[in-house]
Amino acid sequence: MLNFTDNAKRRVLQFLEGQRAQGVTALRVAGTRADPKLWLVKDDDRDESDTAFDAGGFDVLLDPLSVQHLQGASVDFVDDVMQSGFRVYFESPSWDDPIAQRVQDVLDTMVNPGVAGHGGNVSLKSVENGVAIIEFGGGCQGCGAADVTLKHGVERMIKEQVPEIVQVSDTTDHAAGENPYYLPHESSGESPLGK
Repeated sequence: MLNFTDNAKRRVLQFLEGQRAQGVTALRVAGTRADPKLWLVKDDDRDESDTAFDAGGFDVLLDPLSVQHLQGASVDFVDDVMQSGFRVYFESPSWDDPIAQRVQDVLDTMVNPGVAGHGGNVSLKSVENGVAIIEFGGGCQGCGAADVTLKHGVERMIKEQVPEIVQVSDTTDHAAGENPYYLPHESSGESPLGK
């Protein structure tokens, strides 16, 4: 689910307390990796399809699509000279190998924002002998355009940015995809990452 920093928890509790008299009872988090949103809601704003959990003194509500997009995200509250507000982010693994970290950076900054619009994500499993081993998730798992996305998007971007990578290998079990963006027989042949 979502992880809240101590600072974010304090801020949510302050905001809830300030609006409890108006019937505000929970925090809703919704959207995609590229465009997450947070707002306070009343009890009658809950839907039976929502996933709800206690984040440490307050309930968090997510609709089914947002659960898929925001699984594993962290929420922090930033208050400095440049910005103030909640920030939803995905922690990158701390790779010991600098090449693996560079591949992870490409996935975080170039690949995942593009596939997030289709409900997908790409994660790095490892780097072995110049081969980046990746796995598609969400709307990319079982998607009819996954091969196009891999060859014309993910692999191209990784190789351009990290020349030490000579091959990208997809270990995804595409048959297990529960909600592919394009069903295999409906593929348009277009990648969400462009050509």
